[in-house]
Amino acid sequence: MLSLDYPFLLLLLPLPWLVARLVPAHRESRPAVQVPFLSLMARLTGRQPGPGAIEPRRSLAGSLFLILVWLLLVMALARPQWLEDPQRKEIPMRDMLLAVDLSGSMETQDFAGGDGQPVDRLTAVKEVLDGFLARRDGDRIGLMVFGSAPFVQAPFTDDLAVLRTLLSEVALRMAGPKTVIGDAIGLAITLFERSEVEDRVLILLTDGNDTNSLVPPDRAAQIARDNGIVIHTIGVGDPAAAGEEPLNETSLEAIATTTGGRYFRALDRAALEEIYDELDRLTPRQVETLTHQPRRELFQWPLAAALCLSLFYQLLSVVAVMLAERRRADDRKAVAETRA
Repeated sequence: MLSLDYPFLLLLLPLPWLVARLVPAHRESRPAVQVPFLSLMARLTGRQPGPGAIEPRRSLAGSLFLILVWLLLVMALARPQWLEDPQRKEIPMRDMLLAVDLSGSMETQDFAGGDGQPVDRLTAVKEVLDGFLARRDGDRIGLMVFGSAPFVQAPFTDDLAVLRTLLSEVALRMAGPKTVIGDAIGLAITLFERSEVEDRVLILLTDGNDTNSLVPPDRAAQIARDNGIVIHTIGVGDPAAAGEEPLNETSLEAIATTTGGRYFRALDRAALEEIYDELDRLTPRQVETLTHQPRRELFQWPLAAALCLSLFYQLLSVVAVMLAERRRADDRKAVAETRA
């Protein structure tokens, strides 16, 4: 679609006509031929001499050329543009962080894998998380692991294929044997400080109890709430057989309640899958669509056309002058031959 960036400049179109009508014509004095018999001619013709003026007249073709050049120049000043089809881009409106416990108790084999065979808790979590990530197209998701200390496995990214690959590479005890839930929440708060979106979600997955955090989990949850972070906590496995440290459901539920999230208990693989389905409903995918309409500049075309027409008009003028001079030279030659 054609549009003008400065359409108000079209008001300049009648400017030459207004100047011609309102501004006095330019006058230039030139010496005249003086003859001694001017008074005699005046008596014989009955007309008295007076001040004279010669107004040069431009041909119709020349006037049309100049009008067309002016129209093209004004059109170039108005900056014509061609608006192309809008381009839409979806950007995520939520940053989601997954915090996965890699402590020693996650090696307890009380879950069933995708093939129905017994697997440890971490393997089952990774399998179900992989399917959860496959459905999060449009979100920016980060991955954090914790044990004796928290570590960022992947910062916030919308490249979910890379994220799923990094998730598959995490292993038991790679972050140490302990469980520092409070410190994991603290690191998550630091990561969210770099986020520019308002909707921030942390999914904390553990099967133990906080053992060695520098920041108590309840205090870390309060700080997260003040920073607009919603924490959903997931307790994995049977609390009565949690391994090294028993699962503290009371603490996990308090963390979730403080931040406006929910606590889920995952006793087996089926329950874990239901939890992620519920999280899909709690945190639906939200995207913001940005529309950009490319503009292609066209002012160079009327400007180039005006330049070409001006050069063509000047060329015609030069040719006309040369032909007139040639005709006058031929006339003088003919007169000279006649007198001879």
